[in-house]
Amino acid sequence: MKNKIKIEKKTILFLLFFGILTGLFWINQKFLTLEKIKNWEKSVLENLIDKINKEVFSPPPLREEKTNPDSYLTKNGIIYWTNIQRQNNNLKPLSENQLLKKAAENKIEDMFEKQYFDHISPQGYGPSYFVENAGYQYLIIGENLAMGDFKNDQVLVEAWMNSPGHRANILNPKFTEIGVAAKRGWIEGRYTWLAVQVFGKPASLCLKPDESLKNQIETLKEELLNLENEIEKVKKEIENTNVFSSSYKEKVEEYNSLVEQYNTKVEILKNLIEKYNSQVNRYNNCIKN
Repeated sequence: MKNKIKIEKKTILFLLFFGILTGLFWINQKFLTLEKIKNWEKSVLENLIDKINKEVFSPPPLREEKTNPDSYLTKNGIIYWTNIQRQNNNLKPLSENQLLKKAAENKIEDMFEKQYFDHISPQGYGPSYFVENAGYQYLIIGENLAMGDFKNDQVLVEAWMNSPGHRANILNPKFTEIGVAAKRGWIEGRYTWLAVQVFGKPASLCLKPDESLKNQIETLKEELLNLENEIEKVKKEIENTNVFSSSYKEKVEEYNSLVEQYNTKVEILKNLIEKYNSQVNRYNNCIKN
């Protein structure tokens, strides 16, 4: 009888010891898994694409110093000869956009009013300011400026074509729309013409990344941070709990449950980031083409 009791005690001690070892094993395994995922999460989040490319092409303004009393420029003529140049180079013609026209007109008025001839105003406003202020949503824009008594629209466009930067804007295959303004007025001590071409590729041509998807990513990041803090808290509680106490197993199970939640959310986060990055890459590739 005594031998039987001793055997039962040994069995109980063995099972208790085995249970403790098993519990400790699972704790260590979960810590290792959590740590690996934390490192993975950091590397992926650092690669999250958050930059949407926008381009502005603005070559140095063109000047014509010679005076010509018969000089006369028109919006329609400048657009016509611009499209002739594009057709001669096997490019699609540009369609006139009223918002880009407004941006060009506002640019000319600003140059006359503030007496400057440059892509950047004295207040620091560049081409994008006038385009956005006119309400045009764009992927890329370009601006050509000219000042002087050019004989006519054809001569002006030819002068731009003889300038590498202005030629690049006129023949840029990415541009699909144009706005033009031409006006005669007083600037730099003489009465002469200012002409503005504003080229654009509207944002509507490319599908933007889903903003709600980005918001989901940010929300999940916050949830993971909170879970991580909870896991660390339970971990410390386990370390300070007697392994022979009744609450030890409960703490281990709580810890493992939290880690499983963490792992599940990280997997969801991974998929969301990959989806969002794919959308941004698609958007930026659309801009380039």
